[in-house]
Amino acid sequence: MIFVDRFPNQKYIVVETFRKSGVGVKTPVWFVEDDGLIWVVTRQMTGKVKRIRNNPKVNIAVSSYSGKPKSEWHSGIATIVTGEIQKKIIQKRDKKYGLMAKLVSIFSARKGQYVVFSVKIDSN
Repeated sequence: MIFVDRFPNQKYIVVETFRKSGVGVKTPVWFVEDDGLIWVVTRQMTGKVKRIRNNPKVNIAVSSYSGKPKSEWHSGIATIVTGEIQKKIIQKRDKKYGLMAKLVSIFSARKGQYVVFSVKIDSN
């Protein structure tokens, strides 16, 4: 995948999801790559999950910790997954981010169960 191949050592992407009104909301997140897709682990009661359920279209860019884009934007479709693939991606995220992933997990637990979504980048 071109997006990942160009930024193999990056820690953050900014994901733009869309409200019902069409207004974009940009959120910096950790990500992992697997099988040609971008994967994000988040929590059930976050705004981005609600927005993805309403509209799976997203834009992503490699970013700084604060969400400032460091690459061009790419459009794609987000898909929420469950089951074994969810477990695999959570493990991959934990391996990539180590102790920080464990700490964030503790502090974000009040926002519900884990939700994993993939982003398939549009080919155009």
